[in-house]
Amino acid sequence: MALKKSQSQAVAANNDKPGVDWEGFLAGFAGGKTDIEYGANRNIFCQGQPADSVFYLRRGKVKIAVTSDQGKEAIVAILSAGDFFGEGCLAGQPLRIATATTLTDCNLVRIAKPLMARMLHEKHEISELFVMHLLSRNIRFEGDLVDQLFNSSEKRLARILLLLAHFGKESRAETIHPRINQENLAQMVGTTRSRVSHFMNKFKKLGFVDYKSVAGGLTVNSSLLSVVLHD
Repeated sequence: MALKKSQSQAVAANNDKPGVDWEGFLAGFAGGKTDIEYGANRNIFCQGQPADSVFYLRRGKVKIAVTSDQGKEAIVAILSAGDFFGEGCLAGQPLRIATATTLTDCNLVRIAKPLMARMLHEKHEISELFVMHLLSRNIRFEGDLVDQLFNSSEKRLARILLLLAHFGKESRAETIHPRINQENLAQMVGTTRSRVSHFMNKFKKLGFVDYKSVAGGLTVNSSLLSVVLHD
C-alpha cells in the first residue's frame, strides 16, 4: 500500500509545477538566446548531434525519445510548457543521447551552453530553482523505473495517462493532445499497441477516459487513479 500511495503522490507532484518566472530570469541576460518557432513533427535536435545548448519550452509539447542501434524507439518523456531539456551539455555531455521532436506547434528558447552556465553561476536563485526543476524530473524518472519493475502494463498505462493529463494540478479532467497516439503510449508503457488498445477500450467502458472531446483529443478523468491504486 505504501508503494501505491507514493506512486499516486508522485503523479500529483510531477504535475504541480511551481509558478517560476523563467521568462523574467531569461530576459535579464542579453545574448546567447534564440527564440524558435517549430511546427508539429519537427526535430529540435537528434541523437548523436553536438550537445551545445539548453532549451526552454514556452508553449507546446515535445517528445524525448531514444533509438537503439537496431532502430527501435523508446519514448523517455513528453514535455510541456515550462520544462527545460537538453541540460546534459552542462554536465559535460558532448553529444545528444536522445532526440527531441515537437508533437504540436511549439515556441522555445534556445540557450547557449555558456550563457546557461553563467546564469547558474551568477544568480543563486536561478541555480536553486533549476536544481529543484531537475530533482522533480528525477523523481518522475525514478517513479517510471519503479513502475516498469513492479506494475502491470495496465497500471503503467493508467499512470502515464494521468501524468499526460496533468492530474494533481486541479481536480478536473484534462485533454491529452491527439498527436499522442496509441503507438506513442505503447512505446512509453513498454508493451504492444494491441495491448494499449485493449486497455483503452476497457478504460472507455468504465468511464475513465472519453474520446468525444474537442479536436479529437482524449479526456482523462481522475477516477482512472483507481487503476493505479487497485491491488
